[in-house]
Amino acid sequence: MTEIDWQRLRAVAHEAMEHAYAPYSRFRVGAAALVDDGRIVSGCNVENAAYGVTLCAECGLVSELVRSGGGQLVAFVCVDGQGQTLMPCGRCRQLLSEHAAPDMVLETVSGRRTIDEVLPDAFGPRNLEEAR
Repeated sequence: MTEIDWQRLRAVAHEAMEHAYAPYSRFRVGAAALVDDGRIVSGCNVENAAYGVTLCAECGLVSELVRSGGGQLVAFVCVDGQGQTLMPCGRCRQLLSEHAAPDMVLETVSGRRTIDEVLPDAFGPRNLEEAR
C-alpha cells in the first residue's frame, strides 16, 4: 500500500460532515477511512429525537464499508463542523476495531495512533472463537 494521503481523508470526512443530520445538537460529524483495497469510505452522524438511537459517523462509515464489499480499514479520520479532528467515542472505537487492519492508524487529537493504542486489549471475534 502507498503512503496515506491524510489531506484527502480529511477532505472526504469534511464532505461527509456536510451531509450530517444533526437538528438537535447541531454538532455535525464526518468520518473517512482508507480501506486495504484503496477505496475510501465515509459516514456522517444521523441524530434521532430518541437520542439513544442516534448513529455516530463511524456507524455510517462501517455500514458503507460492508455495503461496498468489505475489507479492512487502514487509516481513519473524524472531523467536526469546523474541520477539527475528533477522537471516536469508546463505542465507535470498538466498532472500528472489528473492521481494522492490523496496526490501523487513526488521526486523533493527540496525534496519529494505532487502533491498539486507542483501544488496548479490545474484545473481538477472537474472544468469541475461543469460547466455542
